[in-house]
Amino acid sequence: MSVEHYENFPVASWLCPARLRPPITAIYWFARVADDIADEGSAPEAQRRADLAEYRAELARVATGRAPGSRWAAVFEPLATAIRDHALPVRLLDDLIDAFVQDTGNPLYPDRQALLAYCRRSADPIGRLLLHLYGIRDERALARSDAICSALQLINFWQDLSVDLPRGRCYVPQADASRHGLHASQLRAGPATPAEKGLVRELCQWAGDLMREGAPLARELPGRIGWELRLVVQGGLRILEKIAEMDHATLSQRPALSRRDAPRLLWRALFAMPGGAR
Repeated sequence: MSVEHYENFPVASWLCPARLRPPITAIYWFARVADDIADEGSAPEAQRRADLAEYRAELARVATGRAPGSRWAAVFEPLATAIRDHALPVRLLDDLIDAFVQDTGNPLYPDRQALLAYCRRSADPIGRLLLHLYGIRDERALARSDAICSALQLINFWQDLSVDLPRGRCYVPQADASRHGLHASQLRAGPATPAEKGLVRELCQWAGDLMREGAPLARELPGRIGWELRLVVQGGLRILEKIAEMDHATLSQRPALSRRDAPRLLWRALFAMPGGAR
């Protein structure tokens, strides 16, 4: 397998200790394949849900020490090793599948709390699984990890409006859209109106506030994981800056990080982390 998808989450980068690269890679591919079942291709919703049910059954099999079937053996054999060797919380892995099942129905979200409930299952488990691998268990760290992961998910939503809307996916809470005289189900990719730009601006402010709420965790974690997280935080905040630089017109184009952003991210990771000095 090769990493072909854009991701906000780091995957076994050089900053990760060698001993943790296999379980982190196993978690990544478990989530990646499940997400593709929910999102990619032309299968109808019923087939996607059936495939995800089978995928979930495979998780249950390997979690109890049984061998996986042949269909996704390349995913579940390394995942079974990671579960066994690192006592991974299977509930967090199951939460990811639950979120992907929800995605198959392309639901609308009435308010921010409903969207955060989705992020709790679609994004927050990744951070908690990584902290588990590093032996970090305290509740404050977990809460800050949740804030960072949910913020990354939200930033990805507002970054990808021009991509998601044509596919029938809208993560904009209806309550936020209504405040700007809009309806979430009627948003379309293309040139943005002042009201739509105002909506995106407000949503980006929410995501940025949530990221800054969790950001102190990156300064508190020791060693490589702390530096990894600093770069993740700064990458998310930089995307928000790029959205602002294009006047929040992400209904018409998708901003992305490039190699030219690397020096800025490194400098900020060293000297300008939210929440205080290094």
